[in-house]
Amino acid sequence: MRIAVCGSIATDHLMTYQGRFADSLVPDQLAKISVSFLVEDLQFRRGGVGANISFGMARLGHQPVLVGSVGEDFASYRSWLERHGVNCEHIHVSEVRHTARFVCTTDEDMAQIASFYAGAMSEARGIELGPIMSAVGGLDLVMVSPDDPQAMLRHSAECRSRQIPFAADPSQQLAVMDGASIRQLVDGATYLFTNEYEAHLTEQKTGWSAEEILDRVGTRVITRGRDGATILRRGQEPIEVPIAAPVERVDPTGVGDGFRAGFLAGLAWELPLERCSQLGSTLASFVLETVGTQEYTFDADEFLARFTDGYGAEAGAEISAHLA
Repeated sequence: MRIAVCGSIATDHLMTYQGRFADSLVPDQLAKISVSFLVEDLQFRRGGVGANISFGMARLGHQPVLVGSVGEDFASYRSWLERHGVNCEHIHVSEVRHTARFVCTTDEDMAQIASFYAGAMSEARGIELGPIMSAVGGLDLVMVSPDDPQAMLRHSAECRSRQIPFAADPSQQLAVMDGASIRQLVDGATYLFTNEYEAHLTEQKTGWSAEEILDRVGTRVITRGRDGATILRRGQEPIEVPIAAPVERVDPTGVGDGFRAGFLAGLAWELPLERCSQLGSTLASFVLETVGTQEYTFDADEFLARFTDGYGAEAGAEISAHLA
C-alpha cells in the first residue's frame, strides 16, 4: 500500500532561561515592553506533524510520501528524513519563505514566551495531489494531517473527487477551523483520528452527533492517553486497545504522531484494525520516553519484544514477518 502523508513540516528552537520572566516585567509598563533574556541552552528539534508521522512510518520500514511546503533552509532536515527512508521528492520548496518555525523560551517557573512562524507552510494550499499520484504510480491512502487549513481542505476535496481513500486528522487545527470547514474536511474520510477531547470538540463545532460523524467517516480512531485507544465503526462493536506498556514519561510531544504512524504502518501491511492500534501504541511509547519527536531509536527485535510483552505472543507472531 502506497501512503502519502500531507502535513506540516517545521523546526523547533527551544531555549532555557535560568531565571524568572516575572522579575523583569513592570506591570504598568507592559504597553511599552522591550526586554531581552540571556539564555544558556538552545535545542534544535525537527518537527511538524506530517514529518513526524512520516518518520515513524519509515522507522517501521515503510517509505511514505511526505507532502508539504518548506523553505530553502530545509536542506539538512531533508537529508535527515531521506536517510531514514522518507520520500521527500514531492515537497514544495518556497522561493520567498522559510520553513515553519516554533521559537520558545522557557524560564525556571516553566513560563514560556513563544512565537510560531508559519512561513512556507502557507504555500501548501497550492499543492495538487494529481501529479504526485502520477509520479509515484498511484496512492492507496492519503493522510490529511494538520497543516495550512486551506491545504487540508484542498487535499480532502481532491481525495473525494479522485476517489482516493483518505484519513482526516484535524487535531491542532480544530481550534482555528470553523464548523463548516471541519465538516468539509472530515466528510467522506475512511478514517478520522482525534484524541478524546478533540472528538468532543469535533462534535461540538460540526453540530454532528457521534453517530452522524460515524455515518460520514466509516471508522473513528480515538486515542485516550493512558487509557489506550478506541476504534469505532458503523454497525460494529467498539474495539478497545490498551497501551502497550507503561514507560517513563519523558516528553509527550509527538506521541499522537507516533500513534498515527504505527497505525498507518499496520494499514499498509493490511493488518486488522486492532493490530494497527497496537502498533500505534507501541511506537508511541518509544516517542514518549524520548526528548524530541524524531530522536527515538529501536531495532526490530526491541520493537517486537515490547509489542509482544504488551499484546501477547500471537499478536507478536502476526507482525514479526513485517518487521523483519
